[in-house]
Amino acid sequence: MIFMTHLECARCGQTHSADRAANRCTTCAGPLLVRYDLAAAQRSWDRDSLRDRPASLWRYREVLPLRDDRHRVSLGEGMTPLLPLPRMGAILGLHDLWLKDEGLLPTGTFKARGAAMGISRAAELGLRAVAMPTNGNAGAAWAAYGARAGLAVALCMPVDAPAAAVSAAAAAGARVWLVRGLISDAGAMISRAAERYGWFDAATLREPYRVEGKKTIGYEIAEQGDWQLPGAILCPTGGGVGIIGVYKALQEMTALGWIRRPWPRLVAVQPAGCAPIVRAFAAGRAESEFWANAHTIQQGTRVPKAVGDFLVLQAVRATGGTAVAVTDADALAGWQSLAQQEGISVCPEGAALVAAAGQLRADGFLGQDERVVLLNTGSGSKYPDLLPLALPVLDAGAEIGAAPAGGREEAGYGEC
Repeated sequence: MIFMTHLECARCGQTHSADRAANRCTTCAGPLLVRYDLAAAQRSWDRDSLRDRPASLWRYREVLPLRDDRHRVSLGEGMTPLLPLPRMGAILGLHDLWLKDEGLLPTGTFKARGAAMGISRAAELGLRAVAMPTNGNAGAAWAAYGARAGLAVALCMPVDAPAAAVSAAAAAGARVWLVRGLISDAGAMISRAAERYGWFDAATLREPYRVEGKKTIGYEIAEQGDWQLPGAILCPTGGGVGIIGVYKALQEMTALGWIRRPWPRLVAVQPAGCAPIVRAFAAGRAESEFWANAHTIQQGTRVPKAVGDFLVLQAVRATGGTAVAVTDADALAGWQSLAQQEGISVCPEGAALVAAAGQLRADGFLGQDERVVLLNTGSGSKYPDLLPLALPVLDAGAEIGAAPAGGREEAGYGEC
């Protein structure tokens, strides 16, 4: 059974049809969210039914916004591993530290969840072309799923977007333009072009369905923990769809009777060079202000002003969470430490969570024995040049001496 009922404006509460292509609220231009008849769903659907379902995000079909499964566009997304981090946790003083590794999804990023849902729904609604601004990974994901569905995809991204994402998007057949500017500049260009050419503007929170894909992260964390919730979830936050989606999942699962409060404290983590939501949280404001001269290697979270900033702040405050800024230097240190301690290569935005967890443990916000989940949003393999190593190059037949850079001499490498 499908329980989707309508779209609702997150600002003014105005309802809209879920069976027409929609961008923003026609009354106040606020972002639209998908709503379901959760009371009816509770009567006919229980969490035990998940046991025999395929390990993908589509296992939560009843609370996903597709009318007909014939329009489902999938590359095998969902149910990423929840991995314990005992060595990293010991260093940080967190004895129950875990990482939800979204880097193992198709396209190497959690953007695959939103793309799967957004493209599936676009196909069902009869759209032929979608367009969006992107810092890189979202564009690559939507390009891949667009190719899978046979939809045209147009993208505009900053000229310094990660090369791996740019090439992946172009290889999947998307039309790609690069702009000497930020994602906010790309967004303005896409908005004008979409109106001119009749493309559907699928920018963050300009369409309702990306959030529905991202919310399945929350469902998975609950299910993988046998419905026992962690104490805190740390989320990289740029446009904020990840944290908005997890919060929506918590609300829905509670209405379904699957979980109880207290909910995990949601923590928004931003780069120090672009932290408008952190600044707004500290100032007690309901929305953020545009962050001028944004700069960071954490490009996925380089968003000077998020459309859904007020929803992120609501989610953080409603769960007793907080917002933290992390420098690029600390993110790189976290990246290297996590790789060396746990063998996991994460994206720069995910690496920032390591530093954020350390800050929050030192501040007493995180308890040493509570379960803490880091939401890694992408694969470190997409960023081969961010952590260069000066390694020795030997002539054939030469003798190997001391451990090369990056080796663990204390583990017995030393002299051979």
